[in-house]
Amino acid sequence: METTTTAESSSASAPAPVPAPAVAAAAVAAAAAAAAASDGPVRVAVLVGSNRQGRFGPVVAEWLLGRVRERDDLVPDVVDVAEIPLPTTMTPSPSATAALAEVTPKLAAADAFVVLTPEYNHSFPAGLKNLIDWHYAEWRAKPVALVSYGGISGGLRAVEHLRQVFAELHAVTVRDTVSFHGASAAFDERGRPHDPAGPSAAAKVMLDQLVWWARALREAKRARPYGG
Repeated sequence: METTTTAESSSASAPAPVPAPAVAAAAVAAAAAAAAASDGPVRVAVLVGSNRQGRFGPVVAEWLLGRVRERDDLVPDVVDVAEIPLPTTMTPSPSATAALAEVTPKLAAADAFVVLTPEYNHSFPAGLKNLIDWHYAEWRAKPVALVSYGGISGGLRAVEHLRQVFAELHAVTVRDTVSFHGASAAFDERGRPHDPAGPSAAAKVMLDQLVWWARALREAKRARPYGG
């Protein structure tokens, strides 16, 4: 009797086992929640990279934003280099603090970036490089898509230079790009490409890649913070 009583007392104090179906249901619910989070819309910062007077960038940017806004898997936020008065000395100042207070949260909140650049002297503009260099952690372990415009090269030499810069910042540039050769002649007076089919198809491929990378990296960072 004493042995039986002791056994009953021990059993009563132990936590009741969770039924296997309940454990399975909880695991399924957790997996579904994680999948929903990773498959949610991607917050993309669209960087307009030229601040030159008379620039053509806003025309290309409006066309690009039209392609982004057609999708339900992207939520855009525009960052225009021409509207961010960052000093080039890289020295903290009241004006730098004010400019960073506006732009840095946008870059930090983004899951991904689309960088729109012209080509100046076989490379990308100084204003764009300045914006990039004022930041570091905001770019890390995030994907970057590149859109360019220019003369005969379509800005592709600027794109290749940007790939090197973003690699140093631990960002991932997607393979496919959109480029406009002879850009000023490629658009009509309403800002629409004369031949929209080709650029639209290229934009879809590029943005599909950007979304895939953004979701994959977002999910990976939730499971294991990037420490590279």
